[in-house]
Amino acid sequence: MPALDCDGSLRDGAELVELTDYLDPGVLASFPAGTRLICRRERPHPGAQLSLFDQVNGMRHQVFAIDTPHGGGSIQFLEVRHRCHARVEDRIRTGKTTGFGRFPSRTFAINQAWLELALTGIHLLCWTQPLLLDGAMAAAEPKKLRYRLLHVASKITRTARTTTLRIAADWPWTNELIRAFERLAALPEPVT
Repeated sequence: MPALDCDGSLRDGAELVELTDYLDPGVLASFPAGTRLICRRERPHPGAQLSLFDQVNGMRHQVFAIDTPHGGGSIQFLEVRHRCHARVEDRIRTGKTTGFGRFPSRTFAINQAWLELALTGIHLLCWTQPLLLDGAMAAAEPKKLRYRLLHVASKITRTARTTTLRIAADWPWTNELIRAFERLAALPEPVT
């Protein structure tokens, strides 16, 4: 059956099938009761690495196991839920690369403070991307943002109630950084 996007519309070039009933019951014996296998087939995005199996017909296949019983919704709903949860796992992966995967001390209190600061930084990045950035920078990994926008040699000055950003004119991402500061200044003040 056709796959759906998160908004409920049909997902172009993607199809689903449940494989559970096609397997020998012994294959799933070691899995929790009610485990179901769902396969999504879709056209690969440009640059995707296809497995040998996928190269036969040029479609990308992904199989995932869930333990939602048969009455828990259609496979279209379950696949959308699974794909949306992948975004959460992606945030955890990027969070581990930005600090909360490496604790600096054996002392709990120090690691607790480290974790709070790392999570604050991750939340700032998560909100910076959709609110202040566009194009490739809005979907960039934290490492790329760090080296293109956060580690730039610049100076912020405030005189006569005017904030000025001084940045090297030859910095390749000057325009993106200036646009981000302009968007930040245009955001409404929070209501308390």
